[in-house]
Amino acid sequence: MSSAATAWTFLLVAGALEVTATTLYRYTESLSRVGPTVAFFLVGFLSFYCLNRSLAAIPIGTAYAVWTGIGAAGTAIIGIAFHHEPATTLRLVLLTLLIGSIVGLKLVSAD
Repeated sequence: MSSAATAWTFLLVAGALEVTATTLYRYTESLSRVGPTVAFFLVGFLSFYCLNRSLAAIPIGTAYAVWTGIGAAGTAIIGIAFHHEPATTLRLVLLTLLIGSIVGLKLVSAD
């Protein structure tokens, strides 16, 4: 696997871990529950670690935009699917645009 492919793999993993961390935060009860709080910080650290590893071949602006985009879109989708958050047409259209922007950043990035 090329270094660019490895970097993008790290970035995708970092984004998935970011979604996991934000989902775990819901269960920390303002960081008062030990188990979920420890899991939140551990997963958050791993997300930052993978983000940092992706910077070996991806510009920081692109990496940060993709990482936060995956985190935002993924967390919103989890909220809609599992926590009864609203799935209005406008919200779904905007999530689609966000995901399209993430894919677009990958497509225009030099490998």
